[in-house]
Amino acid sequence: MAAGDEMGPASAGPPASNRGVYGISVASELSGIAEQSLRLYERQGLLTPARSAGGTRRYSADDLVRLQRISELVAAGVNLAGIDRILSLEDRNVALEGDNAALRAEKESEQPAKPARAKRGTS
Repeated sequence: MAAGDEMGPASAGPPASNRGVYGISVASELSGIAEQSLRLYERQGLLTPARSAGGTRRYSADDLVRLQRISELVAAGVNLAGIDRILSLEDRNVALEGDNAALRAEKESEQPAKPARAKRGTS
């Protein structure tokens, strides 16, 4: 085994995209958004980072993607209330697309296989 290959079960592979692993300073650096803005976005309900047992904010990869979207909307001149509404609608759309895909799959699995059609008028 090479050095660095010795990972325990808790560290096998990259963290899940929704697992908070980045502190606020790292999230700020990775996103290019000031720490104060990150705190403001949380107060406004635009994102909710996980908290450690000690209460420290922990941002996930999913949070960083959301921050990128917030940054795009801010750059487009959308105010925070508008961003909140846009993000809510986008989140709802994603949920509905997932529901729709699940319903389609369920419907397809319930339909019996179509029997081959008999040819008519061949007597």
